[in-house]
Amino acid sequence: MAFWAAVLGALLVSILGGLYLLGAFRRRRPTEPPLDKGHIPWLGYALDFRKNSAEFLKKMQRRHGDIFTVLIGGYYFTFVMDPFSFGAIVKASRAKLDFEAFAVELVARVFGYHPSKNNHKIIQVSSTKHLMGDGLVVMTQAMMENLQTLMFHNRDSGEGRRWQQDGLFHYSYNIVFRAGYLALFGNEPCTGTQSEEKAKERDLIQSEELFDEFRKYDRLFPRLAYAVLPPKDKMEAERLKRLFWKVLSVKNSREKDNISGWISDQEQFLAELGVPEYMRDRFMFLLLWAAQGNTGPSSFWLLLYLMKHPEAMQAVREEVDKVLGEAGQEVKPGSPVVNITRDMLMKTPVLDSAVEETLRLTAAPILIRAVVEDLNLKMANGREYALCKGDRIALFPHVAVQMDPEVHPEPHTFKYNRFLNQDGTKKDFYKNGKKLKYFNMPWGAGTSICPGRFFAVNEIKLFVFLMLSYYDLELVNEKEEIPPIDVSRWGFGSMQPTHDVQFKYRLRI
Repeated sequence: MAFWAAVLGALLVSILGGLYLLGAFRRRRPTEPPLDKGHIPWLGYALDFRKNSAEFLKKMQRRHGDIFTVLIGGYYFTFVMDPFSFGAIVKASRAKLDFEAFAVELVARVFGYHPSKNNHKIIQVSSTKHLMGDGLVVMTQAMMENLQTLMFHNRDSGEGRRWQQDGLFHYSYNIVFRAGYLALFGNEPCTGTQSEEKAKERDLIQSEELFDEFRKYDRLFPRLAYAVLPPKDKMEAERLKRLFWKVLSVKNSREKDNISGWISDQEQFLAELGVPEYMRDRFMFLLLWAAQGNTGPSSFWLLLYLMKHPEAMQAVREEVDKVLGEAGQEVKPGSPVVNITRDMLMKTPVLDSAVEETLRLTAAPILIRAVVEDLNLKMANGREYALCKGDRIALFPHVAVQMDPEVHPEPHTFKYNRFLNQDGTKKDFYKNGKKLKYFNMPWGAGTSICPGRFFAVNEIKLFVFLMLSYYDLELVNEKEEIPPIDVSRWGFGSMQPTHDVQFKYRLRI
């Protein structure tokens, strides 16, 4: 009898311990945010959150207000929905709120890369050097030259002057991804046995093949990030990882011409830290996805919004023509393809506003920090809330501010000049009569803000600049509605459409 009592006691302790680990006994303390654990131990609201993050957070905000804690897959996430309180989070020191803890888990799962201690610093230093200031001039020129190669290789054949049809998402993503890849990772070398034209032809073929494989991986990415891939798709993801580790390997990169300083510097820094070559190969894949996973989809949305809003298309075309004229360049038969520089791109306030409006509508990252130590978070309204060590704190600006009708009237409507005053200067935004600092956050904020944001914007602007300068564009079905957003991708940067939109294009000259 005593034996069975001991067994039952041990079983009871195990059950209670398991329930404790699953969060079953956690209760809200008076100083903590509202707590909502859902009805499923450990999982909590994981299924609801993954199904449609935006709708889930709207529902929680209506239920609990501008701050609440929810259980999602074994972690407690405190979401802050008041944009006036964002600063206290994005400016907090890493000793209190650390963004790397979550990022390390994610990049290991989706890229097979295990970051070194100084990885974030290496990326920041290299990006400041090569993707901002004078370095940005060099990278913009490299992107320009590769866009010219991809978009106009058949310019003189007569084929480009006939109407061609494609999916707008596929076309935009394809061109921008391939040009960005070549600008960053270099071109096929011209050797004694390979002419410049032959090298360019190999760039066209190899970048096309790589894009096709990248899209396969891109489709798997959300479920891979959530660790919910079925066995067959998991095997495919592993195959694709190995392919990219090989294609982007340090060994192969060293055989390319014109490899960017952004890539070569970071590889060299890691080598000096003693990171093994196979792990540096994996880091190259991470850099490719970080650099090119969002610009193509954003370019699609911008072109589609312009095509659906003729007044916006006209305004941007007029600005493009004006900038070309002031630079002494002209699009005409027999002339070289125009060369758009970083300085020219700094004179496009209308296009800048259209880009920012596109990102407001379609960029939806989730900013996550790990709570390193127990601390009190002071909200903008003066209230303080206790946060527990080991929890996560998160911001979802798309819901909290980008689609807030008080900040952005008619938030679901594309207004190309939303971010401009009537005199062409940048506009300020307000909520409750107070000026907002964080009114649009497609690139994140604080220490985790996207270091390549200036190059990414230039990629989008260069592509659209060339498309509007050289091509007639038409939707195959002018009445076709703008497709819905694929809600499975909430939180992963620029959103993608549920389906493509067919369009026609031809060279104007």
